Amino acid sequence: MFNPVHAKAQRLLGEIRKALQNLQESSKMLLDNSAKEAEKKSEKTFRRARALNKLARLFVERTQRIEIPDKASYAGLTGLLEETRKVLLVIEVDIRNWFPRISPFFILDRRKFQITFERTKETLKEADSFVTKEYVKTKTLEETFQLADKLQSLEEQLTSLENGTSKTEGERASIEKEIAEAQQEIAELKSKGSLNELSGMDREIEALSGELKQSLQHLQKPFIKLQSLALHGGGSGLMQEESTKLNQYLENPFEAFVTEQNGYPLLKAIMEKLDLSMSEKLNLKPEKERKAKQALASILRQNSLTILHRKCLDASARKKQLLASAEVAEVQASLSKLQEHLEMLERKKKIAESEASVAKRTHNEILEKIRNSKSTIEKNVSDFMDKKIQVE
Repeated sequence: MFNPVHAKAQRLLGEIRKALQNLQESSKMLLDNSAKEAEKKSEKTFRRARALNKLARLFVERTQRIEIPDKASYAGLTGLLEETRKVLLVIEVDIRNWFPRISPFFILDRRKFQITFERTKETLKEADSFVTKEYVKTKTLEETFQLADKLQSLEEQLTSLENGTSKTEGERASIEKEIAEAQQEIAELKSKGSLNELSGMDREIEALSGELKQSLQHLQKPFIKLQSLALHGGGSGLMQEESTKLNQYLENPFEAFVTEQNGYPLLKAIMEKLDLSMSEKLNLKPEKERKAKQALASILRQNSLTILHRKCLDASARKKQLLASAEVAEVQASLSKLQEHLEMLERKKKIAESEASVAKRTHNEILEKIRNSKSTIEKNVSDFMDKKIQVE
C-alpha cells in the first residue's frame, strides 16, 4: 500500500521542482528582456520596462526562497505545498495589478510567463489533491517506517553506549585498585619507625601547644589590646623586638615560646609592660583584668612556665633532629610522591564517576525513547491494519 503512494509522492515532488525551475527561468526571461529594453531609454517603453524589471526581480527572489526537500515525505510535501501556494498567490496578485499597466508592451513575454505560471499552478493543484486524498492515508505508515529507522538508530546508540560504559567501568575499577594500593603503601610508610616516631613527636608538640595556650588564655585579650597600643602609638612601652615577639605569640604561641632563650625573657618583658598598662590604658572588664593579673603573677613571680618551656624546647629539638635524619628525609620524599600520585588517581576517579553518571542518564533517556518508539509503532499498526503486534 505504501510503496506505490510514496513513489507517486516522489514523482510529484520532482514535478513541483521542475515547475518552479521553469517559473524561475520564465521570471529571469522577463528580467533580462525588460532590462534590455530599459537600456534603450525609449520614452514609450522605459517606465513600463523598469516596472516589469522590478516585478520580475521579485518573482525570481520569491521562487528562489522556496526550499524543496530531496526526498518525499508527508510533512515535507505538505510544507512545500503551503510555502509554494503563498508565493504563487502573491505573484498572482502582482500579475493582476501590474500586467495591465505594462500593456500593450512585452505582450509575448508576459504571455509566455503566464502560461508557465498557470502550469505551475496546475502542478501544485495536482499535488495538493494527491496529498489530501491519497498521501494522507499512508501518513501513519510513513511515520511508522520513520520510527522503525529511528528505533534501529537508537538501539545502535544504546549498544555503543553500553560498550563505552563497560570500558569506563573497567577503567574505574582499575583506578580504585591503584588507589587502594597507594593508600596501603602510604600506611606502610607512615608506620615505619622513624616516621612513626615523628608522628608521635607531632602529637606531643600538639599537646604541649595546647597546654601553653591554656596557660596564656587569660592574657589573649590583653595581648591584643597591647598590640593595638603599639600599632597606633598609644604608649605601650614595647621595644621593636618585643612588639615583633608579641605578634608571634598571638599568631603561633608554641613557635614564639621555643624560640625564646632560657627564662623566656622577651615574654616576661612583654608581660611586665602589660602589667604596667593594664589598669590605665587597656580598659579591660573587671573580671578579665582580675584573671589576667592572676596569670601574670603566676608566670612572672612563680615561674609557672619554666618546666613547660623546657619540655617545649626538648620536643622541638628532638623533632628537628628527626627531620634532619636521612631516613626520615627519604621516607618523606617517597610519601610526598605517593600523595601526589594518590591525588592524581582521585581526580581520575572523579572524572570516571562523572562520565559514568552522564552515561547512565543518557542510557535511561535512550531506553525511554526506545520504549516510546516501540509503543507508537505498535499503536500505529493496530490503528491502521487492526492488527496487534509487539516490537521486541
